[in-house]
Amino acid sequence: MSYETILLDIKRGAATVTLNRPEVRNAFNETVIAELTEVFGLLGQDPDVRVIVLAAGSPAFCAGADLNVMKKMALYSQEENLADAQAMAEMLHQIFACPKPVVAKIHGDCYAGGMGLVAACDISVATDTVQFCLSEVKLGLIPATISPYVIRAMGANAARRYFVTAERFSAKEAHRIGFIHEVVAAEELDATVARIVRAIADASPNAVLEAKWLVQDVTGMEIDENLLAYTAERIAAIRTSDEGREGISSFLEKRKPEWLLPEE
Repeated sequence: MSYETILLDIKRGAATVTLNRPEVRNAFNETVIAELTEVFGLLGQDPDVRVIVLAAGSPAFCAGADLNVMKKMALYSQEENLADAQAMAEMLHQIFACPKPVVAKIHGDCYAGGMGLVAACDISVATDTVQFCLSEVKLGLIPATISPYVIRAMGANAARRYFVTAERFSAKEAHRIGFIHEVVAAEELDATVARIVRAIADASPNAVLEAKWLVQDVTGMEIDENLLAYTAERIAAIRTSDEGREGISSFLEKRKPEWLLPEE
């Protein structure tokens, strides 16, 4: 697969999607949105892919919307603006709902819509020099399409502050409020992400998928008899699945499970 604004590399069960518009700090335009939507849709259905890394070329992870796009949006009709926003919303949901775990590898600053990209991922790792910013209100806008994912990631309390102040905040603060999972020195980023990717790729593909859905399905549900019955059904079903039986058998027999990928 060949793309105009992103790079794609697949190796040992891991696909790396890299934003490749360094001249505009990897900002969004219509092509970026369309290509990310397409590639995540395809990778999500690829049986050879077990985990996806979302990365970006230097100098920034993502600066939000392209300035040229913002100029055009100012002249758009209500209908054109709605279509543009819906395309962005669909792209974010394609990442969030991807059947494969998605790891955000954040090496540079991450603003506005770029924070939506990170929040839609399952796991996020940033270097300790990264700055984050929900800058929309400074431009008379609001972070509407990214809000479902950003609020899930950082929580409503933090969102109430950063949505309305448009303050920049550090990777350390992003980690404190739960927006990202891990902060590392720049020289440790590759190894940290590789360790996470390897852990996912070595696990049962079906169990990884079901575990991802479990978090999304159970979050926010009331702990009552219905939830107890639902979770019991989920574990009973996976225990009797092919990979569930193989996992238990390989553990008891002290051998490697059949789903492990061959060493490079």
